[in-house]
Amino acid sequence: MAGARASRIVLAPRLRPLAGLALAALLAQGLALALGSVSLAPGELLAVLSGDGEPLHRTLVLELRLPRALAAFGTGALLALAGALMQILLRNPLADPYVLGLSGGASVAALAAMLAGLGAALVSGAAFVGALASTLIVFGLAHGGGSWTPTRLLLTGVVMAAGWGALITFLLAVSPVERLPGMLYWLMGDLAYASTPWPVLAVAAASLMVMLPLGRTLNVLARGGLQAAALGVAVRPLEWTLYLLASLLTAVAVTTAGSVGFVGLMVPHMLRLRLGNDQRLILPASLLAGGTLLTLADTLARTLIAPQQLPVGVITALLGVPTFLYLLHRSRR
Repeated sequence: MAGARASRIVLAPRLRPLAGLALAALLAQGLALALGSVSLAPGELLAVLSGDGEPLHRTLVLELRLPRALAAFGTGALLALAGALMQILLRNPLADPYVLGLSGGASVAALAAMLAGLGAALVSGAAFVGALASTLIVFGLAHGGGSWTPTRLLLTGVVMAAGWGALITFLLAVSPVERLPGMLYWLMGDLAYASTPWPVLAVAAASLMVMLPLGRTLNVLARGGLQAAALGVAVRPLEWTLYLLASLLTAVAVTTAGSVGFVGLMVPHMLRLRLGNDQRLILPASLLAGGTLLTLADTLARTLIAPQQLPVGVITALLGVPTFLYLLHRSRR
């Protein structure tokens, strides 16, 4: 009886921030459904969600805004969760899911598909294949003939990202003028063509269920590979799992929304500053906060200069650059 009571006392403070983040996620979804080039009053939105409302409002909310808002939440959740895993893997609080060149590989494949005149589904498939191919190339080069270290993996990813950047510039230079706007929007991150949110939501939920039981082990790994090995952790298989899972999450996110930067950097790092470094709390908190951030950013991108829309990557970059500079300044101090 006393042990159960003590566990409830310890667990309650851990659940409070998650409950607050879940409430923020619901509010962000409500704003995404209500705001846009045609804004809906709270009563009109509730009427639509309850099954009533005008046919135009039902079409606007249920067929256009709701799938996009859920896709934005799922994409942000994937990027933030991937960022949290990358920061554990590289033992660097400023690591980002794009740091290993995954977005570069996806971008090259997607732009090549656009240049070939392929449809949206094939462009998304090409982006996914490109991200996974970049993962395999980086991992193979970093591993070489022996074992890899976080530093070697990071340097290999940075070099590969530079190479992908050169290929992206080449593809843009040789592309027809009429196809450049769509290609540039994809590079900046765009949720306009995210027709179904269920794949990203399913991958985010499944990944969290896989990683949460490993929370205590991840806490040990975050303190260093030698200390984790001394405590009986199978360090190398766990690092491979983190790398492959973070790569998969990033690939699915890039396939859905293009290259959306800074979400995977800002969200887990800011949560660690606020909530500590317990991965059992950081991982679900990153999922909720990342989804909320990208939902709000996409809502702002749709409404800032409505009826025109901005790429959501522009909004996250405007938020992320000053945040990143602040974190660098704070770490120097």
